[in-house]
Amino acid sequence: MSKNRVAVYPGTFDPITLGHEDIVRRAANLFDEVIVAVAGSTSKATLFDLDERVALAKTVFTSKNIRVVGFSGLLMQFVQEQGGQMVIRGLRAASDFEYEFQLAGMNRKLYPKLETLFLTPAEQYMFVSSSLVREVARLGGDVHQFVSPAVEAAIKFKLTT
Repeated sequence: MSKNRVAVYPGTFDPITLGHEDIVRRAANLFDEVIVAVAGSTSKATLFDLDERVALAKTVFTSKNIRVVGFSGLLMQFVQEQGGQMVIRGLRAASDFEYEFQLAGMNRKLYPKLETLFLTPAEQYMFVSSSLVREVARLGGDVHQFVSPAVEAAIKFKLTT
C-alpha cells in the first residue's frame, strides 16, 4: 500500500495572491495532499487576522486534495503533526533564493526527513507579492489582476471599514 505524499505550503498569505494560487494548484498536481499552512505568529503587520486569512484561503481553494490550516509556532512541528514530507516554497526572483536556501537548510537540520521543493510562479505572477498588493490597495489602486475576486472584495471591505 502506498503512502500519501503530503506537502505543506507555509506563508502568511496576507492577502493570498494569484501567484500563491498558481503555486498551490501546481503542487496539488504533484502531491496527494497540499496543506496551505497559514502562519498566525508573524512579525509582519498584517491587514487580515489569522482567521480572516484562513477563511480567504478556504474560499480560494476548493479542490479536494488542498486543505487550509492556520498554525502558530515552529513550522517543522506543524509539518510533523500533519504527516508532511515536503515543504513547498515559492521563488519569484533570485533575491528570494538566499533566504529560502538558508531556511531550507535550517528546516532540514530540525527535521532531517523533510525536503524542500522550490517552485516558481507562472511568468505573469513573478513580480506579485502580498506586500505590494497591500500597498497598491491602500493607495487606492486596482488589485483585481493580482488576487481572486473574493480576495479583492475582502481587501476593499477591510480598507473601508
